[in-house]
Amino acid sequence: MPKNDKPVSTRSDKQSIDQFIHQVQKMPQSGGGQGRLIFALDATASREATWDQACDLQSELFLATRDLGGLAIQLCYYRGFREFKSTAFVSETGQLLNLMNGVSCLGGRTQISRVLAHALKETRAQPVKAVVFIGDCCEEPVDELCHTAGELGMLRTPVFMFHEGSDAHARAVFQQVSKLSGGAYAPFDRNSPQILKDLMAAVAVYASGGAKALQDFSSRSSPEVKRLTQQIR
Repeated sequence: MPKNDKPVSTRSDKQSIDQFIHQVQKMPQSGGGQGRLIFALDATASREATWDQACDLQSELFLATRDLGGLAIQLCYYRGFREFKSTAFVSETGQLLNLMNGVSCLGGRTQISRVLAHALKETRAQPVKAVVFIGDCCEEPVDELCHTAGELGMLRTPVFMFHEGSDAHARAVFQQVSKLSGGAYAPFDRNSPQILKDLMAAVAVYASGGAKALQDFSSRSSPEVKRLTQQIR
């Protein structure tokens, strides 16, 4: 399906964010200490405009978990003609930022199936506590994605799908992937950066410290996120 060129909404979908936080809070306890998290990105040409923001957001993953034992994060991305790359797991913001700064966007079709298959392989070797994916469309068979997402769900590796733009097909697919894996879905809206940072930090806190750490985080988070979490308690 072709990519949707509609402009990004001027605000994040409140209902989706409310549901996202609700889903994350309901997830089972994850062990403490340093958790492994995969940070996956669509690096095709349509994502070039928001690549810098994605670079900024990765800092939130580290900053939110410093007192919980921290995170080991692996960057993976796809672009061009079937190009798919993954890095080693790193434990410092500067390391990940340097890796991301070395990547440029290049036109091509989506390869979400390779992201999920890679996450499955990694977590079978050593548990991955969470996968964060940022993308704007889906040009692949849905059944294959859902099957792999279900396998990740069985292994308790939730996928958090951050959706940029307004492509209805991508939204439906991303919601299915997140649900089957045990993760959650939220819009990626560059016009609501603070909310997005808080949501990203919430995922990192869960991956590093589990449900209890997430509850503590939400109690001292931004007023808007705190208000949303209070609505579902």
